[in-house]
Amino acid sequence: MTIGDRTVAEGKTFVPPEQRELGMVFQQHAVWPHWNVGRNVEYPLRRAGVAKAERAARVEATLELVGLAGYARRDPATLSGGQRQRVALARALVARPRVLLLDEALSALDEPLRDHLRLELHALTRELGLTVVHVTHDRSEALGLADRVVVLDEGRIRQVGTPHDLVTRPASGFVARFLSDATLIPGVVDSSGFRADDHPLWISRDADMPASGRAHAALLPSAIAVTADSHGEATVRSSLFTPEGSDLMLDWGGVPLRARTHGTRPRVGDRMRIVVGEALVYSDEAPGEPVRDGAADAAASTRTMSFSRA
Repeated sequence: MTIGDRTVAEGKTFVPPEQRELGMVFQQHAVWPHWNVGRNVEYPLRRAGVAKAERAARVEATLELVGLAGYARRDPATLSGGQRQRVALARALVARPRVLLLDEALSALDEPLRDHLRLELHALTRELGLTVVHVTHDRSEALGLADRVVVLDEGRIRQVGTPHDLVTRPASGFVARFLSDATLIPGVVDSSGFRADDHPLWISRDADMPASGRAHAALLPSAIAVTADSHGEATVRSSLFTPEGSDLMLDWGGVPLRARTHGTRPRVGDRMRIVVGEALVYSDEAPGEPVRDGAADAAASTRTMSFSRA
């Protein structure tokens, strides 16, 4: 394994983790309550034997970087959750790591604080030119922070790509459902196209469709258009308010279908007409499906990356 151009684990070479120039921020900030903020942040520098004067200067500069200038003497018990997480981030950054590891680092925080820190973290890591590996269950966090996203399912890499690629060209129905709330409908592909099992959905053949056999169609909410129609084929089961309109769950011939409206707010029980603007059709996946070629290389070449787990 290499970090940049430095080999840290290969053959007889083994660099202890504490000497690999890594910074780590955990889900729970792990700020030591019996030390003040400055002592918490300077801990990695003490372990590294950095001189006292330099420690003080670097702690002060790092606290200013994370928006905690003047907090060095504060007791962690007097800080908010967001401020304590900033202390943990400062402690990870003060030793000037080559790679920053974030393990659900923002998930314990409430909105809108989490959203605010997400924006600050995005700006900060780019200002410092840091490589960041961020493991999170939060889809919007992974897509918002990363240059490249790796989707993991039970330890298997399902897709590697830019946020735009994963949202617009998901490699499988699983990725489409996990990242974009796609509805998956099983069926069969033949010479004419895709026909759903016991459902009116039919999709004419195109160049990207599998040749034949069992398959499933992924319907992205963004590709579903709905209009009020008393004779429509779908019924609104739930309608959640959004600033643009509504986030809907529909019953479409016995299939729960996600859709979104813009400018209209249907009510529960309303009948709706469905128009599918685009559907993605995938062959049914075998349990042992291999990782796509190039996934490992793509992951290794990134500057900022999120691991999003199902």
